[in-house]
Amino acid sequence: MSLQEKVVTAEPGFMAGYLESLGLVERLHRLLLDVIKDEFERLGILDINAVQALLLFNVGDNEVTAGELKTRGYYQGSNVSYNLKKLVESGYMHHQRCAADRRAVRVRLTEKGRQVRATVADLFTRHAEAMESRGVMGRDGMTDVNRSLRRLERFWSDQIRYIY
Repeated sequence: MSLQEKVVTAEPGFMAGYLESLGLVERLHRLLLDVIKDEFERLGILDINAVQALLLFNVGDNEVTAGELKTRGYYQGSNVSYNLKKLVESGYMHHQRCAADRRAVRVRLTEKGRQVRATVADLFTRHAEAMESRGVMGRDGMTDVNRSLRRLERFWSDQIRYIY
């Protein structure tokens, strides 16, 4: 019996639901990136990818270091340096060395970056309004989903802490 077969048969009902949730989280993230990509293609914004646009959206009005991008949850990828470099080269972000620690670089959005952030914010606003008006999910449903996802996030975070 393979490891996956053992995992699936351990607790059939709950395990099946857990595995479905894992797949949904992964697919939803990829779909979010596709939605952003489609919006940018529709608008003719072709010099930035969806990951970079989402990064700009999440940074917002903050000024952060590359390390803070991950710890604050603004960026989930492993290639943060590459994307920051591209965003600076393309004029979406300013960067400057920290006065206290010359090794660290702080970044913030340029006007061009703020325009991308506004585009993503507009997209998300339209989606939220459409979900609510079409009955896809109401305020209570969204609250329940977020509550469950925060509990899962805390559980996974605790698992990482116990490893080290």
